[in-house]
This record gives sequence, structure tokens and C-alpha cells, in this order.
Amino acid sequence: MTRPHAMLRAGFPYVKCLGSRNVTFFPIDVAIGKEDRVYIICRSERALDMPQPTWIVVLTQDDEELGRVGGNRSKEVQFEWPVMMILDKDENLYVSDEANHCIWITNREGEFLGKWGEYGSGDGQINRPAGIAFDSEDNMYIVDSLNHRIQKFTKDGEFLLKWGEHGTDNGQFNMPWGITVDELGDVYIADWRNDRIQKFTAEGDFIFSLGTPGTGNGELNRPSGVAVDMDGDIYVADLGNNRVQMFTSEGRYLQKFLGDATLSNSSREFALNNLKGLRLREMANLEEAKLLRDPRSVKVDDQGRLYIVDYGSFRVQVYQKDVVRLGPDQLADPVRSPTMETS
Repeated sequence: MTRPHAMLRAGFPYVKCLGSRNVTFFPIDVAIGKEDRVYIICRSERALDMPQPTWIVVLTQDDEELGRVGGNRSKEVQFEWPVMMILDKDENLYVSDEANHCIWITNREGEFLGKWGEYGSGDGQINRPAGIAFDSEDNMYIVDSLNHRIQKFTKDGEFLLKWGEHGTDNGQFNMPWGITVDELGDVYIADWRNDRIQKFTAEGDFIFSLGTPGTGNGELNRPSGVAVDMDGDIYVADLGNNRVQMFTSEGRYLQKFLGDATLSNSSREFALNNLKGLRLREMANLEEAKLLRDPRSVKVDDQGRLYIVDYGSFRVQVYQKDVVRLGPDQLADPVRSPTMETS
């Protein structure tokens, strides 16, 4: 698919919520499978010195639970602190586990297929793996967070290359977290403690960065996730500011998502069976209830849907992109001092 010359941006409406407190407990990442399957990592961090419920919940787009992967349902697959999940072309799941310094591999039913990874700072070793992403050839990029670098492997764990070191200059990192690879093969990194997104070629050559520390439009506070859609638009989980921001492919700020949540199907069912909860909701400020709280990850699918992992509210908020893609003969030449008229 070729990126459009320009777009008429008609809107980006909220669609629905997936999950609830009793289904998606502290969700940290989401992946979109075939036949509208939605995989959500659930990971509690309330007491890191105690065993916590950690598994992957599989939902339909209608919020019906299809099953779970890992946790007490499997002796072989025991995630400890999973961070991010990606799917290969056969819908096998690859999950980064920062506590075990490894990548877990299961099929979509949760059957153990293997794992790889070795703790350390040498080539091919990892220290707290966070974000992971496939390129078009099924090679895997890993955010090697506490080594402050990016490493590239085959999907079977064979080391290919690395780049980055600790620092604040272009191409350096400070505890990076999220990652994505666009359809052109370029790599985007959420440079968490540097409050920016950095973009690189597939070989690690720096292209540009976006974001500076702050709370204003286009500014970031501990970005944890990044996604790029087929139009080249960039989405950033701006964790510390409790929002997701959207940028053009050149890094120009477009808009922000603060949260528009309604009750999911599972939340409705849970609420209707909880008399105290119903009373509290009857008395609550519903304006606050719809807002994002600690959005940890953001993903987009091939239908233009945006998935925001709303960690602090036990749900995933879903939005739908609405655009008309334009050719070069469908709009006027650029102007020096643009102002937008509405109609």
C-alpha cells in the first residue's frame, strides 16, 4: 500500500471499550489477531515481591472471552513481568518478559513452543527486554531497556545487529520502552526517560526525533508506547500525561486522545451483579470515569482502528480513524501562513 499524498481528516471517533476489572486486570499491551481476536497482556504490579496474576486474555471484538494463555492455566508458560506481545504470520505469540530476560513463544491456544534469551550486556544478551517488533522479513527488534540499546534478531533468537548506548544525544537512549516498525522498514523507539520518540532506518541510522519534556501539545512525559499506521501517522502513549498523542509522518503534532470510555459488555455484566458498585457509579463523576489512566501501550490495525491500553482502568479504549486519502491533484499548493476554516 502506497502512502497517500495528503488526507482529508474527517475525524477519529471513539468506538468502544474492551475488557473490565474482572477480565483484563492491569492490561499492559494488546495485539490484534485474525478473525477479530484481540490478545491482551494482564499484569499486576501492586506488589512485585509477591506472585501476581499474569496471563494473556483472548477476547473477540465484541468483548467475549475466548480463553487465556499462561498463568495458572499452563505449567510450561509462566510469564513473570511480560511487557509487549507481537504475532507472527501464523498467529504464534512472542512475548517479552523483563524479569526473565527472555522471549516466550506460544501458539494462539497457549501451547508452549519455546523461549530464548540470555541475561547480560554482550552481543545478543539482554537486560530487561521491553518492546518487541517484527519487520517484513520476520526479524525481531528488541528494546534492550537497561542496556539502553536496540538489538535485532531472527525470530529464532540469532543475533544480527545492535545500536545505541546510554545518553541524551541522537541515537542514544535512557531506558527505552516501546517500539514499532512501519511498512517501509523504519524503526520507532519510545525513549522513555528522554521524553521523546526516535526514528531510525532498519540498520540503526538516526532519521529524526519528536517530542520534548513537558505537558503541552507535542510534548511528552515518559512515553511508553508507539505505533505507526499505514498512512504514516504516529501514535504515542504519553504515559505521564495520561493521554495518547498523534503526529504526522514528519513529526508534526495533530491531536490528542484523553479518553472517552463507555462501559464494555463485560463491565456492564459485572456492574449489574455488584450492588455496591452500582451505587458508587450512581454517585460518581462520570466525566472522570471516561478518561485515560496510565496508558501503557498503543496499537493500530489494518482497518484504521486505534487501541489504547488503559492500564489504570483495566480496559482497552478503541477509536476509528476516518480519512479520505488524496492525490496531488486534489488539493491546492502549500501556503505560507495556513489557517483552517470549518464547515
